Amino acid sequence: MSKIAMVAALEREVRPLIKDWRASEKEHAGRRFRFFEKDDFVLVCGGIGEEASRRAAEAVIVLYKPTILYSVGYAGALEAGVKVGAVMRPSRVIDVRDSGSTEIAGGQGVLLSHESVASREQKGKLHESYGAQAIDMEAAAVARAAHARGVEFAAVKAISDEYDFDFPPTDRFVDSAGRFSEARFALFAALRPWLWPTIMRLARNSGRATHALCEDLRKIVTDSGRPA
Repeated sequence: MSKIAMVAALEREVRPLIKDWRASEKEHAGRRFRFFEKDDFVLVCGGIGEEASRRAAEAVIVLYKPTILYSVGYAGALEAGVKVGAVMRPSRVIDVRDSGSTEIAGGQGVLLSHESVASREQKGKLHESYGAQAIDMEAAAVARAAHARGVEFAAVKAISDEYDFDFPPTDRFVDSAGRFSEARFALFAALRPWLWPTIMRLARNSGRATHALCEDLRKIVTDSGRPA
């Protein structure tokens, strides 16, 4: 049976979707990955960032041979009208590093992939330069992996932060494998009460984004994985 594959960064982004899926661990290229399967679908959470998502995409392609590969997860808004909880299926993904782009039939809007979390100032400049509606850190890498092996690519992203939101300094808590250390970040935040309102807002927004994302992905599962 052919597989429809999805690559997310973190399990918490997709937990409501995969909570009842079958979980297993498999090795590829010297690394172990956790896969979640249901019927004709497989999802892997590869970690945050370009390298982590590329490795996960390559692993799921080699091990499951999917007919289509989705990059799914959170994205940040680059326009004032794009609100938390909005779901985007882009028609184009652009890698900010080299301006390489991937076109997606049936999508709408432009999604950028950036090497790090974009500040509010960076968001404004990137929107002016590319006319994009949203930004993430993984989609372009997943698209490149799919293209390299002749697999169809698509993306589904839920907005977790609006264009004027400034992220707390989370990058330093992501390791080389793309794993986010919640314990270290919690200790860091506990000693900086001025960050608490921002972190609480981020947590609420992330919850809304997860709900919206998983609702949309359930539709994909129901519709046999083809873009609407």
